[in-house]
Amino acid sequence: MKRVVVVDTGMGNLANVERALRVSADHSGTKISLTRSGDPNALRTADTIVFPGQGAFRDCARALDGGLRDALLECIRAGKPYLGICLGMQLLFVSSEESPDPTSKGLALFDGTVRKLIAKPTVKIPHMGWNTVESARDNPWISSKAEHFYFVHSYAVSPTDDSVVLGRTTHGETFVSAVSRDNVLAVQFHPEKSQNAGLQLLERFWKTSW
Repeated sequence: MKRVVVVDTGMGNLANVERALRVSADHSGTKISLTRSGDPNALRTADTIVFPGQGAFRDCARALDGGLRDALLECIRAGKPYLGICLGMQLLFVSSEESPDPTSKGLALFDGTVRKLIAKPTVKIPHMGWNTVESARDNPWISSKAEHFYFVHSYAVSPTDDSVVLGRTTHGETFVSAVSRDNVLAVQFHPEKSQNAGLQLLERFWKTSW
């Protein structure tokens, strides 16, 4: 039985994420116990951490400063599998253009920043709806064939190290839509809103031998 904690910072519809996690775990034959918590000690007792989030980078970053930041870093560095969704991906980086205030810091586990997508007359921001993700390298989660996932965002990560890039998407410009390294997998799109493609990605996450 895997003890899974969904990080709760008071942002985003966690119920949909939890439902997708349960369904995908069941399909993959993985037994999980699921807890939603913002308690740092709950994270420390988890086997797997899932960090979803929607909203402003600043608000989410500041929510980490009550002990969650240290707990997250401890758990990831200890090798616990981490799945970041949307803001849970962006917070892995150093900072964001959305909140240039130096007090709003990311976890800085990955070098790089989060930048605003470029709006054009024919390109609307936020980027909202279905789009393809092209895999950037061999990996167990995203198929080499382009898959469609659901996006809702105005900012995208800009890693300084190309080796962490897992997938790319084009919306007027090409941006990084998935990253991974060691025990960390993070995506800009929403698996919980991506129907079969999202559930299959989550199933592959459960089946990964970390």
